[in-house]
Amino acid sequence: MNTPHVVVVMGVAGTGKTTIGPLLAARLGVPYAEGDDFHPQNNIAKMSAGTPLTDDDRWPWLDAIGDWAQGRAGLGGVVSCSALKRSYRDRLRAAAPGVVFVHLTGDRALIEDRMSHRQGHFMPTALLDSQFATLQPLEPDEAGVAVNVTGSPEEITERAATALTSLSEPTP
Repeated sequence: MNTPHVVVVMGVAGTGKTTIGPLLAARLGVPYAEGDDFHPQNNIAKMSAGTPLTDDDRWPWLDAIGDWAQGRAGLGGVVSCSALKRSYRDRLRAAAPGVVFVHLTGDRALIEDRMSHRQGHFMPTALLDSQFATLQPLEPDEAGVAVNVTGSPEEITERAATALTSLSEPTP
């Protein structure tokens, strides 16, 4: 990628979006935004209680992330966002054409183990099944790359940065 793009680091809970996102932003020399910070309080309360969000819960959250991404168009940035469904990614692309995705992928057992060791996060391990059930991986016509989450955060970040360089310029 020759010009600054907005990169959405996506994947189910526990894949490391909040760890890899800032590392990737630093590697690319662009700002980072934590997707969880865009959630309205009622979404956080639902997830904290173990209740999966509905699409209606997610639309305002996705719109807020899309607004941030649109504001970074031409400047570049990295934002974390689960972006589990194609329709969610389409909504982000509608707000910020040219956005690209880094889909963090991994074995369910590894992700569950990582989630069980997190401290102070509102997303309980009990919601992992609903995350995997909702997940629609990137399709061939979507600008993005899949990156496995095995290894250290630095190794994952390097794989993501390398994979991003292989993308051709997206068409808005």
